[in-house]
Amino acid sequence: MSHQQLPVYSIHNLKESRFSPKDFMADHFPHYLEEHKDLRFPHKHSFYQLVYFAGGGGSHSIDFVHFPVEAGQLYFMVPGQVHSWDFEGQPEGFIVNFSEQYLSDFLANPRYLDQFNFFSGIVQEQVIVLPEGVRPALEGLLERIVREGNSEAVLKDDMVRTILVQLFILVSRHAGSETAKQTTNYNTVVLRNFQKLIDLHYKEKKLTKDYAAMLYITPNHLNALCKDVTGRSAGELIRDRVLLEAKRLLVNARLSIAQIATELQFMDNSYFSKFFKKYEGVTPEIFRKQHVKS
Repeated sequence: MSHQQLPVYSIHNLKESRFSPKDFMADHFPHYLEEHKDLRFPHKHSFYQLVYFAGGGGSHSIDFVHFPVEAGQLYFMVPGQVHSWDFEGQPEGFIVNFSEQYLSDFLANPRYLDQFNFFSGIVQEQVIVLPEGVRPALEGLLERIVREGNSEAVLKDDMVRTILVQLFILVSRHAGSETAKQTTNYNTVVLRNFQKLIDLHYKEKKLTKDYAAMLYITPNHLNALCKDVTGRSAGELIRDRVLLEAKRLLVNARLSIAQIATELQFMDNSYFSKFFKKYEGVTPEIFRKQHVKS
């Protein structure tokens, strides 16, 4: 049985208005922070989010990976990830939240976002510092998104969607060779499908052979492919996903360690604690103390 996990915010929780109340919202970042002062602690979203920092200091984290705030930085988040903020002063910039449905209703290709590495769910690909020459164009697009999103203009949602797609393409072209690399080759497609399967089945399927069977390839082939693209084995990617979910659950102080072990389908609490300490370097209890403020 699933237990209550971290707070999960929908767009409807954050802003209720007659303008696209459930699927989209955009704002200047200082105003958004003023309206939602309680969002600094770790939490999840049920929607996609992008934040652009025009200036500011401090840090933010995505799935427990920390990044310093700097001018020109843009981050993307996919539904289900955990993040928090620890700003110094008031950062300037923009924020855009949108649901999967908001774009899928408009685009003929329901997997359109898969071609952009910054929507992969891999944290290292989600935080980008744009060259100074690109920032004015990006800021112009974001300003238009905020303005359209808060207007009553005819077909304003379709206008927002077209600007969002322009923004994704602009970022993809200028984010550097790693993010803009070609993503249609066979190995990358199989890897993305493998990652999607892990997200669906990491609790009950923890062996490479289980996923290889679902992908109609051999375990050796899957391992070789993963190492070629990521430098890590298939087993490590499965293990990392289980470990990530354990961390996400541990920052919710209302769940006991035993409940988390059950949620992740470990044989018992002891086995889960040994697994966590082996790969994270600290016990679940210590990790919780480090990340949960009393």
